[in-house]
Amino acid sequence: MSRADGRSYDALRPVTIEANVQRNPEGSVLYRCGRTTVLIAASISDGVPDWMRGSGKGWLTAEYAMHPRANPERNRRDGRSGKVDGRTTEIQRLVGRALRAAVDFEKLGERLITVDCDVLDADGGTRTASITGGMVATAIALDRVRAKGLVDRGVLREPIGAISVGLLEDKPMLDLCYTEDRDAEVDLNVVGTPRGAVVEVQGTAEGAPIMREKLDQMIDMALGAIPALAEEQRRALRALDIDLDRLLP
Repeated sequence: MSRADGRSYDALRPVTIEANVQRNPEGSVLYRCGRTTVLIAASISDGVPDWMRGSGKGWLTAEYAMHPRANPERNRRDGRSGKVDGRTTEIQRLVGRALRAAVDFEKLGERLITVDCDVLDADGGTRTASITGGMVATAIALDRVRAKGLVDRGVLREPIGAISVGLLEDKPMLDLCYTEDRDAEVDLNVVGTPRGAVVEVQGTAEGAPIMREKLDQMIDMALGAIPALAEEQRRALRALDIDLDRLLP
């Protein structure tokens, strides 16, 4: 099976990260991978949810939304009726969990990071793009408060990234576009670190069960791509004269 864009099975889509695209958030990026585009803003505010007050620790939460024309046909704006659909809830919880793995909340202090992810164009991988781009927006925001003397070195544990991998015609395939994701026998979203540590694996067999060997191959392929994503993250930060090591232990 050949891929529509001519990529090899283990190749990422082209990634571009445009930073500081909004004036007001502490950190913002426009993250593009292939034909998927996500606008991401990271905001830092004083105070934490009521259940965390007095703990001395901070928190991170995420929100995710799909623009009505992110897809070929217009969809109703999510939440207009006061309810957020199940898919949206699932994704924003995943994004929040993933990014929380990157932050040392004791060193953040009682501050709240809110990461807003708005999908402008969708062609698969919107949740993994939100995580990988959200890491950059969060780092920009944290470096801004670090420069004010409000947080110290080590506020980030380590950077994270995320990528999808699927099984098509019994062969692992990296970074699925929409049609590949639609047709995949198995679809995984893998969140990890450049050193190969796993944050989360989310996925399911869409039909028949698969053998553990195939699952391991898919996870290995996904984790093998994280260092390349991490280098794109660092490149975007270097362009802003942000040294990620200033935020790491």
